[in-house]
Amino acid sequence: MPPRVRFAPSPTGFLHVGGARTALFNWLFARRHGGTFVLRIEDTDVERSSDEMVTGILDGMRWLGLDWDEGPDTGGPHGPYFQSQRLDRYRAMAERLVADEHAYYCYCTPERIKAERDAAEARGEAWTYDRACRNLSGEEIARREGERQPRAIRFKVPDGQTGFDDLVRGRIVVDHANIEDFVVLRSDGHPTYHLSVVVDDVDMAITHVVRGDDHISNTPKQVLLYDAFGQPTPKFAHVPLILGPDKKRLSKRHGATSVTEYARMGYLPEAMVNFLALLGWSPGDDREVMSHDELVAAFSLEAISGGNAVFNPEKLDWFNHQHLLRLSDDELLDRLAPLLAAAGIWRDDWRGAERAWFFKVIEPLRPRCKKLHEFVEQGRPFFGDVPEYEPDAVAKRLKEPGLAGHVAALRSAYADSAFDEASLEQALRQVAESRGVKAGALIHAARIAMTGRMVSPGLFEMLALLGRNTVLARLERLARFLGDTT
Repeated sequence: MPPRVRFAPSPTGFLHVGGARTALFNWLFARRHGGTFVLRIEDTDVERSSDEMVTGILDGMRWLGLDWDEGPDTGGPHGPYFQSQRLDRYRAMAERLVADEHAYYCYCTPERIKAERDAAEARGEAWTYDRACRNLSGEEIARREGERQPRAIRFKVPDGQTGFDDLVRGRIVVDHANIEDFVVLRSDGHPTYHLSVVVDDVDMAITHVVRGDDHISNTPKQVLLYDAFGQPTPKFAHVPLILGPDKKRLSKRHGATSVTEYARMGYLPEAMVNFLALLGWSPGDDREVMSHDELVAAFSLEAISGGNAVFNPEKLDWFNHQHLLRLSDDELLDRLAPLLAAAGIWRDDWRGAERAWFFKVIEPLRPRCKKLHEFVEQGRPFFGDVPEYEPDAVAKRLKEPGLAGHVAALRSAYADSAFDEASLEQALRQVAESRGVKAGALIHAARIAMTGRMVSPGLFEMLALLGRNTVLARLERLARFLGDTT
């Protein structure tokens, strides 16, 4: 039977890196084995859930290319796929547990529970529920029900042990003495996580549960629920946490953690997928840069490491650069077009008559740009923007005595020079020699005139691409600037 897996985020926040990695592992496993990938929204936390967060999660999944076979906007035979639309089902299943004597009504008030917890803490003890309502008589239950006393439903944990074979961690066994009679339905009629997730996984025929290892402590309780419902337990794979460079759990203090934020920062989705896949998993060889198809072909749950993975932003930049280099010209143009348009410097001719010129500009930027927006920033001098001179560039590179006159002389030479790289370099060196100044001083000045910066692609290649009119205008502007500041 092909596997059925699910990713079940809570829309109390956008899709973050840890959740995206969990979704990716589920998606890779399903695609590797011809299975079904289900997206389920666990939105029973009404106060913290929002439609905006749901949209953010779906947008993040789509950006990563993690298409789902069943779920929101797709439908499927096991819906609805929002937990908020399944509340009656959870209530019915909780009552079934009571009827089958696997659970009982708990009438303990929040005030009593708090007093018991506070007293245990004052004694320096860990608090567990004392099962005060577990053995109420039928008459007592009938009386309380007749009075409509608020009550939760608690699972009746039996004596013994519960164990399961984790595909990442191996065999895990927990003594029931360490599991209290846990609530499955709150007094307000809302299910706890344990009940809703098991009911959903049963109803949706989930065969494998791949999730973060912060859920390991929940699994024994859920195994007990599967047994109580007479349902087979899915196979579990608990994947390691993702830590920041400081080896602490990844959080906002480590920078952007929302997947959509990385999209805005200029990362490619295929680079992010490649990077996330190798956080805690290995293909078993030395490969690092891998496509979606290569990841699918190599993926297995058993190859997931049990150790925590470290999120290294520099490594993500490296992956992004590698995938940028893999893009064809047309693919890169498609990625850059909306960014250039947003910056107000897009021209339709770059897809037509000026396409060859556009890629002559872009090609020397490829080795330098690690993110998409860097192409826009470093390409601005070519795309018509008049550069602002960076203060550091002015302070460090424009202090040569008489530089205004040297720049004006260079402009005059370029007015008559052929405009190929070799001729432009020769003309500059001749001007430098005739005026008794180092060629480097003129090279730095010309670079700042063209870009406003100290660093750029090769100067003479850049001058040839910009063309005579632009070069002369920018040299004249710099000469005036230098004349005004001396």
